[in-house]
Amino acid sequence: MANQTRQLAELLRSEGARVTVVQTNAAYRPQWAGRLPGVRAAFRLVPYLVDLWRACGQGRLMHLMANSGWSWHLFAVPAIVVARLRGVPVVVNYRGGEAGSFLSGSAGVVRLAMRHVAALALPSGYLQAVFQGYGMAGEIVPNIIDLQRFRPSGAPVAGAAAHIVVARNLETIYGIDVALQAFAQIRQSVPLATLSVAGTGPQLASLQAQSEALGIASAVRFTGRLDRDEMADLYRSADVMINASRVDNMPNSVLEALASGVAVVSTDVGGVPHIVEHEKTALLVPPDAPEAMAQAVVRLLEDAALRKRLVEAGLADVVRYQWASVSAQWLAVYRRALGGLPEVDSSVEGARS
Repeated sequence: MANQTRQLAELLRSEGARVTVVQTNAAYRPQWAGRLPGVRAAFRLVPYLVDLWRACGQGRLMHLMANSGWSWHLFAVPAIVVARLRGVPVVVNYRGGEAGSFLSGSAGVVRLAMRHVAALALPSGYLQAVFQGYGMAGEIVPNIIDLQRFRPSGAPVAGAAAHIVVARNLETIYGIDVALQAFAQIRQSVPLATLSVAGTGPQLASLQAQSEALGIASAVRFTGRLDRDEMADLYRSADVMINASRVDNMPNSVLEALASGVAVVSTDVGGVPHIVEHEKTALLVPPDAPEAMAQAVVRLLEDAALRKRLVEAGLADVVRYQWASVSAQWLAVYRRALGGLPEVDSSVEGARS
């Protein structure tokens, strides 16, 4: 979501909009407050609210990046309240594959807040269906992929030393442990294969220990967090990208891999089937099934014709996520939120939560 926020802000500015990004995770002021577990949330929340109040005083529209759980309650709801007090319309851009479980317990609270927003924009048909099931209508505006940055380097040739990439944060819901199990099985068929895991998170130490236990540590590289150019370079060096998530919405990593000409194997969860089609643009497998994932990857590495077909279909499909296509959808949403005004390029305030 942070990457999408930054990219959207840059693209809106390129169209002439004045964009102020209000961060929920700005640096603690003073710095020592971050070392006080009991009160540090207040030291972050109060400056966030002050910044929101100031930004709304200068802007005409709030584009609110929202997520599930405490993020919604602590950051999204206050942003909606501040915008209402300031008389600024809000477009809620809701993200996160855990929306179903969150709404099952909090739909009433969310509906109450949504009564005061101008529009609900969702990046996938999956989330649209989830919200519709709780009586909240939203429209689909997909994620944006920078096709100039994420592009093929020429078709990678998977050989004996095939390079496999995972690009998700090191958290339980993303199934990195399953990806490692699958890679251990892949190495039995492709002994020289290597794996790069790009991301950070609380599971780093346990995943490194798992790699040691599986006997694959020498072939696995944990890269840490990479910037967008570094990620683009990593994709261009890859033969296959695997996404082992247990819960998902619209993973940008899958779209970036497609745009980079990399074959994709992903779990068939959440919004993933809304952006790729099994046997057409990717291979899909059940979650928590390392053997099925390994078999799908080995199949791609051994069948060059299949890999080429999936890559070409993915490249043809991913163009619908470029800014030239998505910008018109955002413009329509902004115009409706502003009451049908003919132009919205004077000021757009963005709050990321």
